[in-house]
Amino acid sequence: MIRAATPADAATLAAIYAPEVLGGTATFEYEAPDAADMAARLARVTAAGWPWLVAERGGSIAGYAYAAQFRDRPAYAQTCENSVYVAAGAQRSGVGKALLLALCDAAKAAGFREMIAVIGDGAGNHASIGLHSACGFTEAGRLRNVGLKFGRWLDVVYMQRSL
Repeated sequence: MIRAATPADAATLAAIYAPEVLGGTATFEYEAPDAADMAARLARVTAAGWPWLVAERGGSIAGYAYAAQFRDRPAYAQTCENSVYVAAGAQRSGVGKALLLALCDAAKAAGFREMIAVIGDGAGNHASIGLHSACGFTEAGRLRNVGLKFGRWLDVVYMQRSL
């Protein structure tokens, strides 16, 4: 079941995100946000009228996805950037695809017409590129060696889909 995220979900959202921050290269953050930080992020996104969704499986949150304006300038008002994170035990089970497709619909309903994925392309992030490809995204560009995490320089892949 996919539904809108609520403030009560913040601790679970933070728990899903933390392993990616602390051990992965999907995000270039170095410190994992706690539940209060995640609740504040959720509040900023939803207060703007943008979608933040969670996928529930068996009564537990198996993943989340949200969209926010790509850049702050008014010219970008109809372009969003997405984020999709799936709990370790639910990866490669269709949760990410279901979330991303639902997010595309929700973002379109929120007034966005283009969606951008900004993917840290370190080891193990080929799954994210594959997920986005399976959902109709195409590669729009690559920035080489722009992120430094775990002592390695990492690329960023930009993917795009019209909504």
